[in-house]
Amino acid sequence: MNATTITIPEEVLDIARALERAGYEAWCVGGAVRDALLGDPNMDYDIATSARPEDVMRLFPRTVPVGLRFGTVGVLDRHRQLHEVTTFRRDIETDGRHAVVQYGVSLVDDLARRDFTINALAYHPLRGQWLDPFDGKADLERGVVRAVGDAAQRFREDYLRILRGLRFAARLGFQIAPATWEAARAAADGLPQLSAERVRDEWFKSLRTARDIDVLVRLWLESGVAAAWMPELEALPEGGLPSIDPAERDPVLLTCLVTGDPVAVLRRLKASNQEIGRAVGVRDAAPVPAQVDEVTVRRWLSRVGPAAEDHATLIRWRTGALPAWGPVMERIRARGDALTRDALAISGVDLRAAGVEPGPKMGRVLDHLLERVLEDPALNTREQLLALARTA
Repeated sequence: MNATTITIPEEVLDIARALERAGYEAWCVGGAVRDALLGDPNMDYDIATSARPEDVMRLFPRTVPVGLRFGTVGVLDRHRQLHEVTTFRRDIETDGRHAVVQYGVSLVDDLARRDFTINALAYHPLRGQWLDPFDGKADLERGVVRAVGDAAQRFREDYLRILRGLRFAARLGFQIAPATWEAARAAADGLPQLSAERVRDEWFKSLRTARDIDVLVRLWLESGVAAAWMPELEALPEGGLPSIDPAERDPVLLTCLVTGDPVAVLRRLKASNQEIGRAVGVRDAAPVPAQVDEVTVRRWLSRVGPAAEDHATLIRWRTGALPAWGPVMERIRARGDALTRDALAISGVDLRAAGVEPGPKMGRVLDHLLERVLEDPALNTREQLLALARTA
């Protein structure tokens, strides 16, 4: 492995030099090292060091205590970019969600506590030296996700590692080693111990990065993760989904795409109110337009509001083509046709001045005016609406 060199950003080299000059070891570890070997350069390199957190904070003038209980200090470079520097550590106590760590160990001990061999690689940025005690590079070449050491023990230490393994397999197109897969399935009973927030973050990250959404869904179903956290997840139809550009991977919409009740899923995962609201809009919206004339599409857009764009995207993802009413919707929006009361060229103040009393009657008048404008957008002027209001 020493013949393989990777390009490390100068800012990371500066941090490594400072640590080494002070008498500490400094190695690049983590996903950026793995991705560099896969030909996917990543500038977000983490550093593992023999320096304790207090040593790191003393050595660098600008630091952020991003995870002191786990030995991690954020070091700000001259561009104010944060780089995580973590002390060599090993777990001395775990409960499936959290770990108590011990410092004063070797880099090999630190790598031994990591989840998968492909993430247990270390590269010395100044000497170009590799440390690969668990054959992670060979697993990268074989396309295998394999736990470090005893897979069952790795998952008992933190059940989120099961979800991470599925994410790596789906993202990289790798197979999960048989022993690791069986250990993951056997440990699925521990998944309810995880916090909803951690599961949500892992699910969203998996949806954004999976090479193939079909594979990700299958892995969640077959591993037992879906049974524990997402029973609404549905097997995809034979033939799967059309390819979805990673640039438009919206995890809320993708959850709507692959689950029977996305609202229940997002509530369980403690998504934001805005995210849950979008799922409600998709679930509860009126049926999509059966006809593609502008009046029909305008009325539908008025009823469903912002959910219209989400509906169009979901149909395109399912079928590989825009719905027939999609271009009509775009023309309506490009013109800025009024679709809501607020978009009318008349206000409650105008109606009161015209003799319409506030209350239910004014609401009925506004609804009548909106209906007329949905039929004919040219009517949306103050003068025409006032004339229509007088006869409503």
